[in-house]
Amino acid sequence: MARNRKRQKSRESRMPMPVTDATLRRIVSVAMLAAFGGALLWVLATVLDRPIRAVTLSGEFERVSPIRVEAALGDLRGVGFLSADLESLKRRVAELPWIDEVQVQRRWPGELRVLITEQIPAARWRDSGLLNVRGELFLPETRWEYAELPALSGPEGSEAQVARRYLNMRGPLAETGQLLTGVSLDDRGAWRLALGSGLEVRLGRQAVEQRFSRFLSVVIPILAASDQGAGYVDMRYSRGFTIAWSGSVDPANNDGTGKNQDV
Repeated sequence: MARNRKRQKSRESRMPMPVTDATLRRIVSVAMLAAFGGALLWVLATVLDRPIRAVTLSGEFERVSPIRVEAALGDLRGVGFLSADLESLKRRVAELPWIDEVQVQRRWPGELRVLITEQIPAARWRDSGLLNVRGELFLPETRWEYAELPALSGPEGSEAQVARRYLNMRGPLAETGQLLTGVSLDDRGAWRLALGSGLEVRLGRQAVEQRFSRFLSVVIPILAASDQGAGYVDMRYSRGFTIAWSGSVDPANNDGTGKNQDV
C-alpha cells in the first residue's frame, strides 16, 4: 500500500498545472495586441510609403557629371519613399569613375538626398593611372595630364607601398630644400628617387632607410657646396656612394671598398 501511495504521489506531482481563465485572457490579449500592432505598422507603411517626390544631388561635381549620377540611380518614378533600397542605389553610384564616397539619405516627406565625394588625385601611377590620398589606384587610365603631381611607379599591387615611401621621404627632403617628384620600385625590389633638380637617387634593395639618411646627411651638403651639377647619385654601397657629375666621364667614387654592393 505504501508503495502504491508513493507512485500515486509521483504521478500527481508530474501533472501539468491547469490553465485558468485569467491566463487564457492574458494570452489572448497579448496575441490581439501583437496582431493589432502588426496591422497598424502595415497600414502606416502603406500610407507613408508614397512615391519619391524628388532626388537632390550634392557635391563638388568637378570630375563627376550629375547626369551620370542620375543615370546610375535609374528611373525612380513609382518607387516608394520607404521601400527604396538605399544600399543598392549607393552601390550603383559608387561604381562611377572618380567617386570616392556616396551617401543616400531619406528626407521627409518624400525626398532622397545623394551626397557625392569625389576622389582627390595625389600622384600619378605609371603612365596614365592616378592614386588618391590613401595610396589607392582609383583610375587606371586617365586622359588628363597631371604634370604637377609626383610620378610613382611599381609592380602591380605595390601602389600603397610606393605611396608610403613617397610620403615618408618627401618631408625630410623638403627640409633640405629638395623637391621629391618621383619614386619608383622595379621588379627586383630596387628603389629610385627623382628630385625636382633633375637628380636621380639610386637606393637599391637593401638598407634603403640607412642609405636615404646617408644621402640627406652627407650627399646633400656636398651637392650644395659644388658649382657642378650632378646627373645621379648611386647609394648602393656598403659605406659610401657615387656621384655622377655633369660633364664628367667617370663618376666620383666615395666608397671605402669601391664596389657596388647592390647591383
